[in-house]
This record gives sequence, structure tokens and C-alpha cells, in this order.
Amino acid sequence: MKIALLQLNVSDDPVANLPATLSLIEDAVTDGAEFILTPEVTNCVSTSRSHQMQVLSHQDNDPTLAALRAAAAKHNIWLLIGSLGLKTDDPDGRFANRCFLINPKGGIEAWYDKIHMFDVEISKSESYRESEGYRPGNRAVVADAGFAKIGMSICYDMRFPKLYRDLAQAGAQIITVPAAFSPITGAAHWESLLRARAIETGCFVIAPAQTGKHKASKGKSRSTHGHSIVISPWGEVILDAGTDPGMVCAEIDMDDVARARQRVPSLTHDRPFTI
Repeated sequence: MKIALLQLNVSDDPVANLPATLSLIEDAVTDGAEFILTPEVTNCVSTSRSHQMQVLSHQDNDPTLAALRAAAAKHNIWLLIGSLGLKTDDPDGRFANRCFLINPKGGIEAWYDKIHMFDVEISKSESYRESEGYRPGNRAVVADAGFAKIGMSICYDMRFPKLYRDLAQAGAQIITVPAAFSPITGAAHWESLLRARAIETGCFVIAPAQTGKHKASKGKSRSTHGHSIVISPWGEVILDAGTDPGMVCAEIDMDDVARARQRVPSLTHDRPFTI
């Protein structure tokens, strides 16, 4: 089947970001894509919590979610919204970093809140405290899209291989990893980690990404790594989108999952041990 990954360079203005995303979906549909994926924080890249509080919405009235659900229904496609920053009713005011799988009727087939928060100090000039603004999720998700069972994850989750093994053993054949990855860690770890997750699980790994320097009306501007990628269950890189914003397509054969797992059936070889 043909899939399409949107590689975006969004600003901190959700309303301004939406037309480009919808246009790229149109391009992907024209190219014959049946499953389209967008990156993490498709609606807004911002480091300013006060600005996010002004421009983000609750799920029920989020304009990006509504428009993308309508686009999926219009084009009769499966759509993975890599994630949206959304307001919650939590007393501490933290947001949700929530991924959605949208079915061809525009319905929400499944949703997943990012479990692992990116709280790191990469260098003296680059540090992140995602948990200050976003609350972590607590449930892993495998969704049935008909053509495949999809394990949902987001960005920093990729550094926690047990999550991916659990998703695969729960039936996932594709694992999605939408991201807004740091350029420093991206250059060092992005491809290596994602190839490892594909090899360990015998899954297709599909990772649509944000890219470039992101415009910010408030707060510090961010840069992201790009290199949206598709990796086979055998660990081969099928597609690497480089660093330009846009839309890229790839063909995947779901039979490759069974072939890889038959050759190396490690998902069935767990053994108890003690430390």
C-alpha cells in the first residue's frame, strides 16, 4: 500500500499552520496515498507556555482536529495526526500531547497521549522540560486500522524499547513515531534508534517529523531535525525525507512483517531472569 508522510515546519500559530497541512494532504491523496501521517505537534511548535495557553484549544473545539477529521472523510483515507497540543482540565493547567488515528469516515479510531516526557539537558544552550507544560499519558495503544494493527508512540518514547516490544507482542505490525526531534540528538541517534525498534519488533516503523527553524511570535524559537523516515521490519531504510518541508510517499508490503518475524522470531523467545 502507498503511505505518505508530511514533513512540516509549523510556527506557533495553529490557524496559520493549518492550510499548508491540508494542502499537503491533498497532494498525498493525488499521489494515491491511502494512509497519511503528520508529525508531532502538527498544530503548534512553541516553547512559551503562556502563548500555548492563548492559542491551544480543548479537544472538543480544536480547529486543527476538526479540519483534519473532515479531510480524512472527504478523501476516504486513514490519517494519523502525529500529535496535537491540547488543553486539558487538569488542575495544574498542563497540556496533553495527543496522537489521533482518524478513520476514512472522519471518526477518531484511537488516541494516545505521549507517555515519556522529554526532560533533558542536551547542552548548556539547549535543554527541555516537557513535563512542565505537558502531562504524561499512562496507557499504550494498539489500534486496528483494517490494513494493519498500529502501535502508537510519540518522539521521545523511542528511547524506551520495552514499550515497543509490548506493542508488538500486543499485535502491532506498524509502529508510528511522529516527532519534533532535536537536531543534536537527531544527528546522533534518530536513525539508529528507529532502526533498532524496527529490528527488535519486526514492525514497520513510520516516523513523520517536524523540520527546520520554527517561527515564534513569543518565547524562544525551536529547530527540529527533519528526516521523516520509513523503516522495514528487517531494519532497512525505505525512505528518508531529508530536511525540506513537504510530502513524501513510500510503498509498504504488510507481508514483510510476517516474513521478518518468521526469520527471527524473537518476540516469542522471552525468558524469565533475575538480576
